[in-house]
Amino acid sequence: MKKIPDCKNFTGYKPCFPYHNCLEDGCKEERKFGKKILIINLDAMGDVLMTTAQLPAIKRKYPVSTIYWITLKNAFRILDNNPYIDRVFPFDFESILILKEMEFDVIMNVDKSMRSGALAMQLNAKEKLGFGVNKNGQIIPLNKGAEYNYTLGLDDNLKFKINQRTGQEYLAETFDLDYQRDEYVFNFNDEELKFIDNYKKEVGIDPDDEVIGFNTGCSLLFPNKKMTIEQHIVLIEKFLSFNRFKIMLLGGPEDTERNNTIAEYFKGKIINTPTSEGLRRGACYESIPQVIITGDSFGMHLAIALKKYVIAWFGLSCWTEIDLYDRGVKLYPEGLFCAPCWKKECPYNLECIQMIDLERIVKETVAYFDGKK
Repeated sequence: MKKIPDCKNFTGYKPCFPYHNCLEDGCKEERKFGKKILIINLDAMGDVLMTTAQLPAIKRKYPVSTIYWITLKNAFRILDNNPYIDRVFPFDFESILILKEMEFDVIMNVDKSMRSGALAMQLNAKEKLGFGVNKNGQIIPLNKGAEYNYTLGLDDNLKFKINQRTGQEYLAETFDLDYQRDEYVFNFNDEELKFIDNYKKEVGIDPDDEVIGFNTGCSLLFPNKKMTIEQHIVLIEKFLSFNRFKIMLLGGPEDTERNNTIAEYFKGKIINTPTSEGLRRGACYESIPQVIITGDSFGMHLAIALKKYVIAWFGLSCWTEIDLYDRGVKLYPEGLFCAPCWKKECPYNLECIQMIDLERIVKETVAYFDGKK
């Protein structure tokens, strides 16, 4: 048996190119594996999207490399068409079987969770970075660079009051990468770009239109991140009174009911985009507005990835950890002793949401569009 090629094109199942026998004739287009790197990221979709900002730094450190990524099935499509990633595995039994037979140079586990930590410990790698679990079932840091990130999860004062570093910055440290404020990586394919153009024509959006997108909701895991329906209605009424803006409602399946309620109030005056056509279609809709108004949610991270001007409000989550890349404004409840808190239930009647400065949202949005003239 001849030597198996050290080439990404070769699968061992069928020819890399029609009628070309790699074993007999050698590689037609050799693409060496180089360093084999596995990223484990089984947390929320927004976290997965934010982690893509580490990919340029990984390629700077390992120019000749193969990057694999394992994530949950609901986040799998976020990584479509990503030029840095060679293969994405959905988190399932079949993928784990395959990964356990592979050998990696580096495993990078993003998640401080039992599930991801256990997976990191079970797989074969020369170096493991991020987080694992010990024999007592406790989450542990696997390298010195992960210690600050690890401590953030244990020290509320550090996380809520002292830390001023963004999530991308301390994640780069976790993986022993140079931090250069790299951006998220998200790309549409040709079919999606065509869909976006056709949809704009369908709903009457012209190139010169000033379009504001409202990402109205958030995941069910932290329902208190979202603004009330009443607050959205007040804001949209203010924007419509200018007689210059077009309004789009954005969101996922969990936002369908609230978006329909808001749209019904305005009866044809705003665009209510579909919420149940999947993650990639949702991204297509969100690519249309120039400004996205949102809470701290996947929709916010997607807006950042799409390089939109983002006006984001925060209450229970940590605004210091979010980088808008100088394209937007973060609104947070200054002076409120209990924020941030990351609590799923609020003992103070959601004061942080009540404190959202609607007038400032209007002012910042108008200023952005006026500044582009």
